[in-house]
Amino acid sequence: MAEAAQLSILLVDDHPVVRQGYRRVLESQDGFAVVAEAENAAQAYAAFKTHAPDIVIMDISMQGASGLEAIRNIRARDRSARILVFSMHSEVAVVKAAFSAGAGGFVTKSSEPAALIRAIRAVARGERAISDDVAHSLAADSLDPLQATLDRLGEREIEILRQLAAGLTTDAIAANLHLSVKTVQNYHYLVKAKTGLQTDAQLVRFAAACGLTQL
Repeated sequence: MAEAAQLSILLVDDHPVVRQGYRRVLESQDGFAVVAEAENAAQAYAAFKTHAPDIVIMDISMQGASGLEAIRNIRARDRSARILVFSMHSEVAVVKAAFSAGAGGFVTKSSEPAALIRAIRAVARGERAISDDVAHSLAADSLDPLQATLDRLGEREIEILRQLAAGLTTDAIAANLHLSVKTVQNYHYLVKAKTGLQTDAQLVRFAAACGLTQL
């Protein structure tokens, strides 16, 4: 994609005031146009189908299915979709899950606007982009035994762990993720097996320690 070409953007965040602020920042840039907004995973997928934007700027923390699920669904529809996560979280588990789901970049909301703009342009070119604080977290994670345990989980397992830790029932998780109850139960079993934890209370404490309950 040529740098000077008009870049169409889908902006996904569940706070209207936040979206409004970022829209102003983005549209102050030459060649940037926010063509659609969404406040949840289902709306993000529908907007992507309708507008086919050049890049999606995706928050992770949303009601119901998280941005991870939205990334997964969009990439399942279009493997060439370019998605930049823009989140308040920099936990390694979240970053790795986002990249596993198909994100091309990850920038935290504490970053300077210039860092966001650079990341958008990089991801739009097909490059990977991360903010400095995310790079620091990734560099340090090899020293953390808790992270080594979390690394055994796949992106879908992390999403189900997150929703379990948030207190959702198996039926609610199945509805959020468009899975059968039996499939969710199977993932639940796999999460316990891979982490070595035996009870849901232990899973909740583990998820909290990894920063997943804040999403």
